[in-house]
Amino acid sequence: MATLEIDCPVCGEVLELSAEDRADLVVGDVIVCDSCNAEMEVTRNGEAEDFELDLLGVLTTCPNCGEEFEVTEEMLDEAPVVESADGVSVSVVDCPHCRARIELEFEDSYEE
Repeated sequence: MATLEIDCPVCGEVLELSAEDRADLVVGDVIVCDSCNAEMEVTRNGEAEDFELDLLGVLTTCPNCGEEFEVTEEMLDEAPVVESADGVSVSVVDCPHCRARIELEFEDSYEE
């Protein structure tokens, strides 16, 4: 097996899995994106490019209190989408620890 490249469904970062990495993975294992901390569950790990992941959640750190929390689908469904100062559409979520309002930007591929 060669190195498999997978695009993170949240930030678009390319995740590279070597043959050794894949040999250690079983269905149900979780992979975390180094770039955005999105958690993805392995749902299929077959031969060659027969490999699939399902997005479980996204971890982020609150810039106000420094606490890490999971951004859930429910939070995103309820979050208003606004245009940020740089003209990008962002979702506004509340930190569950300090209630600060945080702007999160996601790739279009995340919204299925």
